[in-house]
Amino acid sequence: MRFNKIPDGVRQYYSGKIETYGATPRGVDWNSLESQELRFEQLLKICDRTTAFSINDYGCGYGALVKYMTDRGYTFQYRGFDISDQMIAKARELHRGLEHCKFFTDESLLTMADYTVASGIFNVKLQMSDEEWRNYVLYTLEKIAKLSERGFAFNVLTKYSDRHLMRPDLYYADPLFLFDYCKRHFPRFVSLLHDYPLYEFTILVRK
Repeated sequence: MRFNKIPDGVRQYYSGKIETYGATPRGVDWNSLESQELRFEQLLKICDRTTAFSINDYGCGYGALVKYMTDRGYTFQYRGFDISDQMIAKARELHRGLEHCKFFTDESLLTMADYTVASGIFNVKLQMSDEEWRNYVLYTLEKIAKLSERGFAFNVLTKYSDRHLMRPDLYYADPLFLFDYCKRHFPRFVSLLHDYPLYEFTILVRK
């Protein structure tokens, strides 16, 4: 399967969101600031926040994670990657002058960090079948793992969502399958977080 073909439609989808809604949670396809920050809270459980750390934000959007961590007093070096030129342009505008934060549309410019987080990048499959998208998810997790010295975290919509709310263009994953995959293919210290009030789950993989 030619995974490099998948992001084209996704790039257009998210570029359209940021153009319509600007640097807001809706601009990265979230319903509210509260839900966006709840996701950050779960993802950052991978980090030792008592000391300085480096972090890759894989699918960073306009860099909302930077403000979240800054507001909470974290000491960090940050690299954000996104496939949308519009997202990265807005991120650079918002965080101009922050020497510890860099933003890229070229994935090859990402380097090894203590941690990598990925929020929402596996949700929008558009016309792809569930099987094709699942393979893309696994392929991307392998890349994320290689960028992470101490661990990584990601979230996905859950198949345990209410049926009448599920959309055909979104991917709803089996949390048990991904937990098992991570246990078998990455370091065995894996946590599945499915106890917060959103129709999704977060997986933490510690090295």
